[in-house]
Amino acid sequence: MNLTMRQIRAFLSVAQAGSFTRAAERVHMTQAGLSILVREVEKQLGARLFDRTTRAVQLTEAGRRFAAVAENVLQQLDDAGTEVGALGQRTRQQLRIAATPLVSSHLLPQMLARFSQAQPEVRIQLMDSDLQGVQSLVESGAADIGLGFFFKVSAGLVRRQIAEFALMKVSPADEAPAALGRSTWTSLRGTRLITLPTENPIQRSIDTHLHRLGIVPEETQPVSFIATMISMVEAGFGSAVIPTFAVAACRRHRVAMEVLGSPQLKLGFYRVSRRGAAQTAAMQAFDEVLVELLPTMSR
Repeated sequence: MNLTMRQIRAFLSVAQAGSFTRAAERVHMTQAGLSILVREVEKQLGARLFDRTTRAVQLTEAGRRFAAVAENVLQQLDDAGTEVGALGQRTRQQLRIAATPLVSSHLLPQMLARFSQAQPEVRIQLMDSDLQGVQSLVESGAADIGLGFFFKVSAGLVRRQIAEFALMKVSPADEAPAALGRSTWTSLRGTRLITLPTENPIQRSIDTHLHRLGIVPEETQPVSFIATMISMVEAGFGSAVIPTFAVAACRRHRVAMEVLGSPQLKLGFYRVSRRGAAQTAAMQAFDEVLVELLPTMSR
């Protein structure tokens, strides 16, 4: 049996109206077209569903049994359609963002404020985690998009570079920085460096660049987070090399910021989403905010 919704609704319209003529008027069909649909139902069920007379159309016993089942099925389908439609509406009106801690605390708040002004109907959920955690949240569908550096290439993710950030030297100072200065990589020779763990992809890029230039720090002290690096620098434990996306965080500390050049190294900042997932209007609108505001975060 392979009944269609159209056939079932045609049968019920006749059962409720008690007349092919009245039913055809209600559903805006020709009487002949409605009769064809009902005959198709009877053929598939192998039973006569209506007793037809010149005055009325009445359900047979088989028709009454089928009508009860058909009404229940259609009601469940209508309820499910309403529920799924509401869920889809809620999905379109939410944006779940996963990002690494410094991105969450110093980059995203300003961008989310701008986004919320333009899209007040969208509910935002921000989840901060390490890079691996961000990637896992997106892959599992718990987050719509993830933001950070050096996401691993994954068959389950679509990765898009949305910005580049240069690297800067952060050193102890007597006051919070007013502006970005300029320095060279050779200024790091023989210094004490606060670093990220050696397995961190940002740190791997920095170490590779230092090795290529033949620059060896006096000693290194690894910590887990960039925010910790900045605080350690302020406390006088050494200098650090971090991406310029941390400018906003540095402005809250007594440190000096100098963009490193000769040669300059830039790191890609990425936005990832789950492969095959629909791009909602909220995601597209937030992408526009990212592209507009991210470059301003490193000045």
